[in-house]
Amino acid sequence: MTRIGTLLVANRGEIARRVFRTARAMGMRCVAVYSDADADAPFVAEADVALRLPGGYLDSDALVAAAVAAGADTVHPGYGFLSENAGFARAVTAAGLVWVGPGPDAIETMGDKLAAKAAAAAAGVPTLPSSDDPGDPSDVGFPLMVKAAAGGGGKGMRLVSDPADLAEAVAAARREALGGFGDDTVFLERYLRRCRHVEIQILGDAHGDVVHLGERECSIQRRHQKIIEESPSIAVDDALRSTMGDAAVRLARSIGYISAGTVELLVDDDTGEFFFLEVNTRLQVEHPVTEEVTGIDLVREQLRVAAGEPLGYTQADIAFAGHAVEARLYAEDPAAGFLPAVGTLAAFAPPVDPAVRWDSGVEAGSEVGLDFDPMLAKVIAHAPSRTEAAGRLALALERLHIGGVTTNRHFLAAALRSEAFLAGDTTTDFIERVDPSRAAALSPAECRHAAVAAAMWLQAAERQEARTLRWMPSGWRHGRLPPERAELAAETAAGPVEVRVSYRPQRDSSFTVRAECAVAAVEAAAAVAGGSPGGGRVELPAVAAVEAAATIAAWRSDGLDLEWDGRRVRYAVAVDGERLHLTGDSETVTVTVLPRFGVPGRGLTAGGFAAPMPGVITEVRVTPGEKVAAGSTLVVMEGMKMEHHVSAPCDGTVVEVLVNPGDQVDNGSPLLVFEAAEAGEAGGG
Repeated sequence: MTRIGTLLVANRGEIARRVFRTARAMGMRCVAVYSDADADAPFVAEADVALRLPGGYLDSDALVAAAVAAGADTVHPGYGFLSENAGFARAVTAAGLVWVGPGPDAIETMGDKLAAKAAAAAAGVPTLPSSDDPGDPSDVGFPLMVKAAAGGGGKGMRLVSDPADLAEAVAAARREALGGFGDDTVFLERYLRRCRHVEIQILGDAHGDVVHLGERECSIQRRHQKIIEESPSIAVDDALRSTMGDAAVRLARSIGYISAGTVELLVDDDTGEFFFLEVNTRLQVEHPVTEEVTGIDLVREQLRVAAGEPLGYTQADIAFAGHAVEARLYAEDPAAGFLPAVGTLAAFAPPVDPAVRWDSGVEAGSEVGLDFDPMLAKVIAHAPSRTEAAGRLALALERLHIGGVTTNRHFLAAALRSEAFLAGDTTTDFIERVDPSRAAALSPAECRHAAVAAAMWLQAAERQEARTLRWMPSGWRHGRLPPERAELAAETAAGPVEVRVSYRPQRDSSFTVRAECAVAAVEAAAAVAGGSPGGGRVELPAVAAVEAAATIAAWRSDGLDLEWDGRRVRYAVAVDGERLHLTGDSETVTVTVLPRFGVPGRGLTAGGFAAPMPGVITEVRVTPGEKVAAGSTLVVMEGMKMEHHVSAPCDGTVVEVLVNPGDQVDNGSPLLVFEAAEAGEAGGG
């Protein structure tokens, strides 16, 4: 047995914080490593010792040197980065350090998806038809999936339904795989349209014992990346669980697997047949749902096994209780195809009630950039029933006080509350088929109330900062003068809703408040190719004004309790320059204080394509004057190691190209100018 005294976590963010939590509970000293982009991240401050990595998290030599320099005796790779890198595992053990994870040989075998399929077949686990030759789909058939042989996380994957699209899909998958994993090997595999992504959690020790901890269903995915996971799966009964679990344990034993791992399977929703997908030789992002239903801390088990301890229990000792659901909160815009979002978190305050588990790597003030995966937090709810767990998780997401960055929070809550999810109809085509709401549809009444709350909070804040006569009510005058006024804009999915608020203090410390809305819609014709909208605005009819007494029941530097128009709402408030983020009884409303005088400026050139996300231009496929057909790729860009194709929405002509390959662009940067063809005019290719 080895006693672990000091543990270095070769990872970042939420992952590092998660491992630290268990390691500290076991009496271990924790060491963090960080890149320049993470210098101010919460996990760095939480470590006992933190060492800078000049070359980043993929520099295995620097990681080993950091462990030695910090006096660590053990290295935990987390999940992602080098967690499935056999060379890194060998370098750690060669330095005389303990490696937390399976042996390098198992990592090597399972890390190559082609070798893993062969090992699964040899162990009697069913596999899907596939081809090692990406140019020969004859033994696979269509639809098929082009997949990277190395790595995971949805990178290097392309769905192909038409044989004519295969060559380009293979080329794109190769580029993405090379950029993400340093290996451009891809293969073809049969694609199941209606299936479930079910994975079996396994645990093995160095004494030959292997058990499984049941299954997780991870079918709800976007861009082949999981966003909602649960355990157990509603589609798996005891018999199927036993069969799949036995197959996973059999495969693990055949390769001498130790530590935590996951055998991923596809279950045909029509036939109930299951097929091998891959093995992840690490802890999974979604491991908390298994922990919640089994009561077993998987990081603790990893550390125990790494220290040479036996599991100490058998398959018969493992029991399951209740249901757990996890949602991944991302900085991304579901309404724009789930493209990554960047910015500064002006607010990030999980609610106390309902009680759920928040595993996050951020806090208020954290910068969200393009250097890493945009996941902000994992939120996990455990309850006696699946319906309760889903409802508890949705409510926790809705009550999260967050602002400054666009997130998928509303989309997750809408998916969890959808009839299809609650009925267990969660196959891998869930998002396309069910299409949950992608942005909050705030009513004029909600916008009005939030704007009034913002105005009332601001006037109280001004009084708190006053240097003289602080006791005097805001707006107090000796004579009868016009009321105080504020013009604000509440951000909604349909565009900004302008709210004009006027208020006059009364002798009883209440206010008479009048508020009216004017909804500003953005001219849709300027939003060509999913880019940023242009400068045109159409004024819609104003919503009737509401005048009512307002009472500030309580004011705080980070919120207020406001009663107005028959509703009393407790708001959390975060200030972000000229914007206020207010979280009340549902969602977060961002309100901008408008200047009293307009500032001149110009909008996007009419017909201009804008970058749908920050990133790097990798290809420009058109030239000025070129005629193109609808659907043609005009520009290819990369962000977050994922390719995005900007395509022509209709037949037309490229008037001007504004970018070149290699250019770094921000979200909304102009890419090119495009002129739609007249009706009946043919487009070129």
